[in-house]
Amino acid sequence: MTKYSKQPLTFDRQAELLLDRGLCGVDKSELMNFLSTVNYYRFSGYLYIFKSFDPVSGIEMFKEGTSFVYIKHLYEFDRQLRLLLLDAVERIEIAVLRTQLVEFHTLTYGPFGYVSLNSYNPNFPKDKFRKLLSEISQDESRSYEEFVNRYRSKYTSEKHLPFWMAVEVMSFGQLFTVYRNTDPKVKRKIANLFGIYPPVLDSWLHTFNYIRNACAHHVRLWNRLLPVAPMFPDKKHDPDWYTPQKIRNNKIFAVLTISQYMLCHLGLDSYWKSSLLTLLENNQEVQIRIMGFPKDWLDMKIWK
Repeated sequence: MTKYSKQPLTFDRQAELLLDRGLCGVDKSELMNFLSTVNYYRFSGYLYIFKSFDPVSGIEMFKEGTSFVYIKHLYEFDRQLRLLLLDAVERIEIAVLRTQLVEFHTLTYGPFGYVSLNSYNPNFPKDKFRKLLSEISQDESRSYEEFVNRYRSKYTSEKHLPFWMAVEVMSFGQLFTVYRNTDPKVKRKIANLFGIYPPVLDSWLHTFNYIRNACAHHVRLWNRLLPVAPMFPDKKHDPDWYTPQKIRNNKIFAVLTISQYMLCHLGLDSYWKSSLLTLLENNQEVQIRIMGFPKDWLDMKIWK
Protein backbone atom coordinates (compact mmCIF):
# COMPACT_ATOMS: atom_id res chain seq x y z
CA MET A 1 0.00 0.00 0.00
CA THR A 2 1.29 3.46 -0.96
CA LYS A 3 1.23 6.00 1.85
CA TYR A 4 0.29 9.57 0.93
CA SER A 5 3.34 11.69 1.67
CA LYS A 6 2.56 15.14 0.21
CA GLN A 7 2.60 17.98 2.71
CA PRO A 8 0.64 21.27 2.59
CA LEU A 9 2.40 24.19 0.90
CA THR A 10 2.24 27.91 1.57
CA PHE A 11 0.86 30.16 -1.18
CA ASP A 12 4.45 31.31 -1.71
CA ARG A 13 5.66 27.75 -2.31
CA GLN A 14 2.63 26.90 -4.48
CA ALA A 15 3.45 29.84 -6.76
CA GLU A 16 7.13 28.84 -6.92
CA LEU A 17 6.19 25.29 -7.86
CA LEU A 18 4.02 26.43 -10.79
CA LEU A 19 6.66 28.87 -12.02
CA ASP A 20 9.45 26.28 -11.68
CA ARG A 21 7.43 23.91 -13.84
CA GLY A 22 7.15 26.44 -16.64
CA LEU A 23 3.98 28.45 -16.11
CA CYS A 24 4.62 31.82 -17.77
CA GLY A 25 3.01 35.23 -18.19
CA VAL A 26 2.70 36.02 -14.49
CA ASP A 27 4.96 37.17 -11.67
CA LYS A 28 5.12 35.44 -8.33
CA SER A 29 3.21 38.12 -6.41
CA GLU A 30 0.22 38.05 -8.78
CA LEU A 31 0.20 34.27 -8.80
CA MET A 32 0.27 34.11 -5.00
CA ASN A 33 -2.65 36.52 -4.80
CA PHE A 34 -4.67 34.39 -7.23
CA LEU A 35 -3.90 31.14 -5.39
CA SER A 36 -5.00 32.74 -2.12
CA THR A 37 -8.51 33.09 -3.54
CA VAL A 38 -8.65 29.99 -5.77
CA ASN A 39 -7.65 26.66 -4.29
CA TYR A 40 -4.41 25.33 -5.84
CA TYR A 41 -5.90 21.89 -6.37
CA ARG A 42 -9.02 23.33 -8.04
CA PHE A 43 -6.88 25.47 -10.35
CA SER A 44 -4.66 22.51 -11.22
CA GLY A 45 -7.68 20.86 -12.84
CA TYR A 46 -7.43 23.45 -15.61
CA LEU A 47 -3.70 22.93 -15.96
CA TYR A 48 -3.34 19.21 -16.46
CA ILE A 49 -4.02 19.22 -20.23
CA PHE A 50 -1.02 21.56 -20.62
CA LYS A 51 1.39 19.26 -18.80
CA SER A 52 3.95 16.90 -20.25
CA PHE A 53 6.36 14.51 -18.58
CA ASP A 54 9.99 15.57 -18.58
CA PRO A 55 12.15 12.39 -18.71
CA VAL A 56 15.23 14.35 -17.62
CA SER A 57 13.85 15.72 -14.36
CA GLY A 58 11.34 12.93 -13.92
CA ILE A 59 8.53 15.40 -13.14
CA GLU A 60 5.62 16.90 -15.02
CA MET A 61 6.37 20.23 -16.68
CA PHE A 62 4.10 22.64 -18.50
CA LYS A 63 4.30 22.69 -22.26
CA GLU A 64 6.28 25.62 -23.62
CA GLY A 65 4.27 28.83 -23.72
CA THR A 66 1.64 27.74 -21.18
CA SER A 67 0.30 31.12 -20.08
CA PHE A 68 -1.28 31.92 -16.74
CA VAL A 69 -3.42 34.58 -18.44
CA TYR A 70 -4.96 31.96 -20.74
CA ILE A 71 -5.55 29.43 -17.94
CA LYS A 72 -7.11 32.10 -15.75
CA HIS A 73 -9.33 33.10 -18.67
CA LEU A 74 -10.31 29.44 -19.11
CA TYR A 75 -11.16 29.25 -15.43
CA GLU A 76 -13.43 32.30 -15.73
CA PHE A 77 -15.06 30.92 -18.90
CA ASP A 78 -15.90 27.73 -17.04
CA ARG A 79 -17.45 29.74 -14.21
CA GLN A 80 -19.70 31.60 -16.65
CA LEU A 81 -20.58 28.31 -18.36
CA ARG A 82 -21.74 26.87 -15.04
CA LEU A 83 -23.90 29.93 -14.39
CA LEU A 84 -25.48 29.56 -17.83
CA LEU A 85 -26.20 25.88 -17.23
CA LEU A 86 -27.59 26.58 -13.77
CA ASP A 87 -29.99 29.05 -15.35
CA ALA A 88 -31.21 26.40 -17.80
CA VAL A 89 -31.47 23.66 -15.18
CA GLU A 90 -33.42 25.95 -12.83
CA ARG A 91 -35.98 26.76 -15.50
CA ILE A 92 -36.33 23.13 -16.57
CA GLU A 93 -36.52 21.92 -12.97
CA ILE A 94 -39.33 24.33 -12.12
CA ALA A 95 -41.26 23.67 -15.32
CA VAL A 96 -40.94 19.88 -15.40
CA LEU A 97 -40.55 18.67 -11.81
CA ARG A 98 -42.18 21.45 -9.80
CA THR A 99 -45.02 22.18 -12.23
CA GLN A 100 -45.84 19.54 -14.87
CA LEU A 101 -45.13 16.58 -12.58
CA VAL A 102 -47.37 18.13 -9.90
CA GLU A 103 -50.10 18.88 -12.44
CA PHE A 104 -50.35 15.40 -13.96
CA HIS A 105 -49.71 13.55 -10.70
CA THR A 106 -52.31 15.40 -8.61
CA LEU A 107 -54.94 15.32 -11.34
CA THR A 108 -54.47 11.55 -11.43
CA TYR A 109 -53.96 10.72 -7.74
CA GLY A 110 -55.06 13.78 -5.79
CA PRO A 111 -53.11 16.24 -3.61
CA PHE A 112 -51.71 13.51 -1.32
CA GLY A 113 -51.19 10.78 -3.89
CA TYR A 114 -47.41 11.20 -3.73
CA VAL A 115 -47.36 9.65 -0.22
CA SER A 116 -49.11 6.49 -1.45
CA LEU A 117 -47.07 3.67 -2.91
CA ASN A 118 -50.00 2.91 -5.23
CA SER A 119 -49.20 6.02 -7.31
CA TYR A 120 -45.76 4.69 -8.18
CA ASN A 121 -44.32 2.10 -10.48
CA PRO A 122 -44.83 -1.38 -8.99
CA ASN A 123 -41.07 -1.90 -9.18
CA PHE A 124 -40.38 0.95 -6.74
CA PRO A 125 -38.91 -0.85 -3.68
CA LYS A 126 -40.87 -0.27 -0.48
CA ASP A 127 -37.77 0.52 1.56
CA LYS A 128 -36.71 3.25 -0.90
CA PHE A 129 -40.26 4.63 -0.91
CA ARG A 130 -40.24 4.83 2.90
CA LYS A 131 -36.82 6.48 2.83
CA LEU A 132 -38.08 9.08 0.35
CA LEU A 133 -41.10 9.94 2.52
CA SER A 134 -38.89 10.15 5.59
CA GLU A 135 -36.54 12.60 3.85
CA ILE A 136 -39.45 14.74 2.63
CA SER A 137 -40.96 14.82 6.13
CA GLN A 138 -37.63 15.80 7.67
CA ASP A 139 -37.12 18.62 5.17
CA GLU A 140 -40.65 19.82 5.80
CA SER A 141 -40.14 19.82 9.58
CA ARG A 142 -36.92 21.82 9.19
CA SER A 143 -38.52 24.36 6.88
CA TYR A 144 -39.04 27.93 8.04
CA GLU A 145 -41.29 28.76 5.09
CA GLU A 146 -44.30 30.79 6.15
CA PHE A 147 -46.68 28.76 3.97
CA VAL A 148 -45.74 25.59 5.89
CA ASN A 149 -46.49 27.25 9.23
CA ARG A 150 -49.81 28.62 8.00
CA TYR A 151 -50.85 25.23 6.62
CA ARG A 152 -49.92 23.43 9.83
CA SER A 153 -51.79 25.89 12.01
CA LYS A 154 -54.97 25.55 9.93
CA TYR A 155 -55.01 21.87 8.88
CA THR A 156 -53.97 20.21 12.11
CA SER A 157 -55.33 16.78 11.15
CA GLU A 158 -53.23 16.48 7.98
CA LYS A 159 -49.95 14.57 8.27
CA HIS A 160 -48.53 15.71 4.93
CA LEU A 161 -48.49 18.80 2.73
CA PRO A 162 -50.39 18.72 -0.58
CA PHE A 163 -47.99 17.83 -3.37
CA TRP A 164 -48.00 21.36 -4.82
CA MET A 165 -46.75 22.65 -1.47
CA ALA A 166 -44.41 19.76 -0.72
CA VAL A 167 -42.42 20.32 -3.90
CA GLU A 168 -41.38 23.74 -2.58
CA VAL A 169 -39.40 22.10 0.24
CA MET A 170 -38.18 19.10 -1.76
CA SER A 171 -34.74 18.85 -3.33
CA PHE A 172 -34.10 18.17 -7.01
CA GLY A 173 -32.94 14.68 -6.05
CA GLN A 174 -36.17 13.93 -4.18
CA LEU A 175 -38.29 15.25 -7.03
CA PHE A 176 -36.32 13.21 -9.51
CA THR A 177 -36.89 10.11 -7.37
CA VAL A 178 -40.63 10.78 -7.40
CA TYR A 179 -40.60 11.35 -11.15
CA ARG A 180 -38.37 8.37 -11.90
CA ASN A 181 -40.61 5.95 -10.02
CA THR A 182 -44.01 7.47 -10.67
CA ASP A 183 -46.81 5.85 -12.64
CA PRO A 184 -45.70 5.33 -16.27
CA LYS A 185 -48.90 7.07 -17.44
CA VAL A 186 -47.82 10.26 -15.69
CA LYS A 187 -44.30 10.04 -17.10
CA ARG A 188 -45.67 9.51 -20.58
CA LYS A 189 -47.76 12.68 -20.39
CA ILE A 190 -44.73 14.75 -19.36
CA ALA A 191 -42.45 13.22 -22.02
CA ASN A 192 -45.10 13.93 -24.66
CA LEU A 193 -44.66 17.65 -23.99
CA PHE A 194 -41.19 17.33 -25.53
CA GLY A 195 -42.05 14.83 -28.25
CA ILE A 196 -39.75 12.17 -26.75
CA TYR A 197 -40.09 8.79 -25.07
CA PRO A 198 -40.09 8.57 -21.25
CA PRO A 199 -36.73 6.71 -20.98
CA VAL A 200 -35.06 9.57 -22.87
CA LEU A 201 -36.52 12.19 -20.52
CA ASP A 202 -35.51 10.01 -17.56
CA SER A 203 -31.92 10.09 -18.72
CA TRP A 204 -31.99 13.85 -19.35
CA LEU A 205 -33.26 14.61 -15.85
CA HIS A 206 -30.66 12.24 -14.41
CA THR A 207 -27.94 14.16 -16.26
CA PHE A 208 -29.40 17.48 -15.08
CA ASN A 209 -29.31 16.19 -11.51
CA TYR A 210 -25.56 15.62 -11.92
CA ILE A 211 -25.04 18.98 -13.64
CA ARG A 212 -26.96 20.82 -10.93
CA ASN A 213 -24.81 19.27 -8.21
CA ALA A 214 -21.61 19.86 -10.20
CA CYS A 215 -22.46 23.54 -10.69
CA ALA A 216 -23.40 23.96 -7.04
CA HIS A 217 -19.98 22.59 -6.04
CA HIS A 218 -18.17 24.65 -8.70
CA VAL A 219 -16.87 21.57 -10.53
CA ARG A 220 -14.90 22.08 -13.75
CA LEU A 221 -17.24 21.32 -16.65
CA TRP A 222 -15.90 22.67 -19.94
CA ASN A 223 -13.81 19.60 -20.90
CA ARG A 224 -15.24 17.02 -18.51
CA LEU A 225 -16.44 13.59 -19.62
CA LEU A 226 -19.93 13.23 -18.21
CA PRO A 227 -20.22 10.38 -15.69
CA VAL A 228 -24.01 10.47 -16.24
CA ALA A 229 -24.41 10.57 -20.01
CA PRO A 230 -27.86 11.31 -21.49
CA MET A 231 -29.67 9.25 -24.10
CA PHE A 232 -30.76 10.76 -27.40
CA PRO A 233 -33.96 10.08 -29.34
CA ASP A 234 -33.45 7.33 -31.91
CA LYS A 235 -32.29 8.39 -35.34
CA LYS A 236 -35.25 6.85 -37.19
CA HIS A 237 -37.87 8.95 -35.38
CA ASP A 238 -35.84 12.09 -34.70
CA PRO A 239 -32.93 12.57 -37.15
CA ASP A 240 -32.34 16.17 -36.02
CA TRP A 241 -30.05 14.84 -33.29
CA TYR A 242 -27.78 13.23 -35.88
CA THR A 243 -27.55 15.89 -38.61
CA PRO A 244 -25.13 17.19 -39.78
CA GLN A 245 -23.15 15.14 -37.24
CA LYS A 246 -23.94 12.78 -34.40
CA ILE A 247 -23.50 14.39 -31.00
CA ARG A 248 -21.19 12.84 -28.41
CA ASN A 249 -23.37 12.20 -25.39
CA ASN A 250 -20.51 12.29 -22.85
CA LYS A 251 -19.47 15.92 -23.45
CA ILE A 252 -20.95 19.17 -22.16
CA PHE A 253 -22.23 20.12 -25.63
CA ALA A 254 -24.79 17.33 -25.25
CA VAL A 255 -26.14 19.01 -22.10
CA LEU A 256 -26.21 22.40 -23.82
CA THR A 257 -28.14 20.94 -26.75
CA ILE A 258 -30.65 19.18 -24.50
CA SER A 259 -31.08 22.42 -22.56
CA GLN A 260 -31.78 24.35 -25.76
CA TYR A 261 -34.24 21.68 -26.94
CA MET A 262 -36.20 21.63 -23.68
CA LEU A 263 -36.20 25.40 -23.18
CA CYS A 264 -37.49 25.83 -26.73
CA HIS A 265 -40.34 23.38 -26.15
CA LEU A 266 -41.19 25.14 -22.89
CA GLY A 267 -41.12 28.56 -24.57
CA LEU A 268 -38.29 29.70 -22.27
CA ASP A 269 -35.44 30.08 -24.77
CA SER A 270 -35.92 33.79 -25.48
CA TYR A 271 -32.42 34.78 -24.40
CA TRP A 272 -30.63 31.61 -23.31
CA LYS A 273 -29.26 30.70 -26.74
CA SER A 274 -28.06 34.26 -27.36
CA SER A 275 -26.34 34.22 -23.95
CA LEU A 276 -24.46 31.07 -24.95
CA LEU A 277 -23.48 32.57 -28.31
CA THR A 278 -22.24 35.71 -26.56
CA LEU A 279 -20.19 33.62 -24.12
CA LEU A 280 -18.56 31.73 -27.00
CA GLU A 281 -18.00 34.91 -29.01
CA ASN A 282 -16.23 36.54 -26.07
CA ASN A 283 -14.04 33.47 -25.53
CA GLN A 284 -13.00 32.46 -29.03
CA GLU A 285 -9.64 31.21 -27.80
CA VAL A 286 -11.39 28.40 -25.88
CA GLN A 287 -11.29 25.18 -27.88
CA ILE A 288 -14.95 24.24 -27.98
CA ARG A 289 -14.11 21.05 -29.87
CA ILE A 290 -12.91 19.66 -26.53
CA MET A 291 -16.38 20.40 -25.17
CA GLY A 292 -17.92 18.15 -27.83
CA PHE A 293 -19.06 20.88 -30.22
CA PRO A 294 -19.19 19.47 -33.77
CA LYS A 295 -17.87 21.68 -36.54
CA ASP A 296 -21.27 22.65 -37.97
CA TRP A 297 -23.27 22.64 -34.75
CA LEU A 298 -25.23 25.80 -35.61
CA ASP A 299 -26.55 24.01 -38.69
CA MET A 300 -28.41 21.57 -36.45
CA LYS A 301 -32.17 22.15 -36.56
CA ILE A 302 -32.25 22.12 -32.75
CA TRP A 303 -30.00 25.21 -32.68
CA LYS A 304 -31.76 27.17 -35.44
